[in-house]
Amino acid sequence: MPDTRRDVIEPIPKAWPFEEAAKLARRLDASGKDVALFATGYGPSGLPHIGTFGEVARTTWVRHAFEALTGRPSRLLAFSDDMDGLRKVPDNVPNRAMLERFLGQPLTRVPDPFGTHDSFGAHNNARLRAFLDSFGFEYEFASSTEYYNAGRFDAALLRTAERHAEIVATILPTLGPERRATYSPFLPIHPRTGRVMQIRIDEVDAAAGTVSWQDPDSGERFQTPVTGGACKLQWKADWAMRWFALGVDYEMSGKDLIDSVRLSGRVCSVLGSPPPVGFTYELFLDEHAQKISKSKGNGLSVEEWLRYAPPESLAQFMYNSPQRAKRLFFDMIPRAVDEYLANAAKLPEQDVAARYTNPAWHIQGGRRGSGSNRGAASPVPFGMLLNLASVVNADTPDMLWGFLRRYSPDAAPGVSPFFDGLVGYAIAYYRDFVRPAKRYRDPMPVERAALQDLADTLAPLDPAMPAEDIQDVVYEVGKRHPLPDLKAWFGCLYQVLLGQSEGPRFGGFVALYGVAETVALIRNRLDATAATDGTVPEQLKIIPQAAVPVSDAR
Repeated sequence: MPDTRRDVIEPIPKAWPFEEAAKLARRLDASGKDVALFATGYGPSGLPHIGTFGEVARTTWVRHAFEALTGRPSRLLAFSDDMDGLRKVPDNVPNRAMLERFLGQPLTRVPDPFGTHDSFGAHNNARLRAFLDSFGFEYEFASSTEYYNAGRFDAALLRTAERHAEIVATILPTLGPERRATYSPFLPIHPRTGRVMQIRIDEVDAAAGTVSWQDPDSGERFQTPVTGGACKLQWKADWAMRWFALGVDYEMSGKDLIDSVRLSGRVCSVLGSPPPVGFTYELFLDEHAQKISKSKGNGLSVEEWLRYAPPESLAQFMYNSPQRAKRLFFDMIPRAVDEYLANAAKLPEQDVAARYTNPAWHIQGGRRGSGSNRGAASPVPFGMLLNLASVVNADTPDMLWGFLRRYSPDAAPGVSPFFDGLVGYAIAYYRDFVRPAKRYRDPMPVERAALQDLADTLAPLDPAMPAEDIQDVVYEVGKRHPLPDLKAWFGCLYQVLLGQSEGPRFGGFVALYGVAETVALIRNRLDATAATDGTVPEQLKIIPQAAVPVSDAR
């Protein structure tokens, strides 16, 4: 049998998925395992959200890096904790009053408030799987309910009973006085009500594999097997038991779970195996800098992001700096689209070493030529499409295609599904976010003179002049006038002509929109503001950002 315990790629690329893969490779070298098991956990008490996708995507990138680095095979298990009791009713679901009656029931026994599946857990599991499938992730789905009921955890649950005292001693110091008095990792399922019972366990009989307890309401006593789905574990012990039972090698988690990961790792060691390699990612914040919560439904949903941008852009956002907290709201979308487009454009021409550090290689699964990038190319940046839509006040893609064909003769509807999608996304984003925020201001006298000079200078230019040459012309005009600096000059162009605080490289915009059209735009704005005194009203001194924050000023 060939030796697979060696690095295929040397040296290790300086990209965080490869750095994580190297840690995992060392674990497998020590254990002698040949197949690495990756896992992600999902609590289906609320609808799947972007953070859920982020964890699966990031884990997938580490997995692909691991396979490239070592040549070893791997598996990814997407595990749903759907046997957890419903602790509270989410804010963003229908039929909330109905759900109130099922508090404490396992999620797979709670009726589906949407009326489409056998249970609330099944509904949310289906939503998760459909989304992961739409991204082409390769994974195996696992249900906690199915694993418990089928006996797949029985051996680990019996081990938990055997080492009950040691596990309790490990967890008790982390609990408050009231919880310490009653804590046991075992939660029996009430044989009559079906509720997950968080009560005192009077006795754990490891030899018989049972726990004894009393119903606090009826006073009735029960002896419940720990196996066969009659009991489940409290979640920190449950997490550790899953790692132990399945032999999980790698699982990442959010910053809010740092202490829980440490505690579950100690419990896993008590059960008899080392905890998996882990990675702590930062949490996303909404527009108010509050933590995104799947139960509150704040921040961006997956569906909302995909209404305005391709899925690769969401992946790009997730790839960047995973250990830094990031604001996740609508104004993040254009930058993420353009960053992915730039990375995807570089990928085919890069050598192997550079490719491994390119986020697009990871996002596309490391499989060049597999079609996974869906022809991800665009003749113009997404931010430029937004600004073109803004100037022509576009309501339909047809309003943009004439300009695009002139700028890039190969650009036409139907040629590239990916680019077709970008044009549609630009229209939608412009309609919902750019147009409502547009606030033009009138030029001040010195700006009026500079704008008139720009129009006169552009007018005789060859319409086919390259964008960079036009950019140089725009710079030179700005330098000829007593403006504070070039940043102020480009701010004038954006605010007076486009109605926004920032914008694209102006030379590129002129090349796309057209020299004659840009001259007409400038002169029309000068004519429309000719009767003003050129002062800037106080309320317009701060223009709301409405496009990609790319500054032209050097």
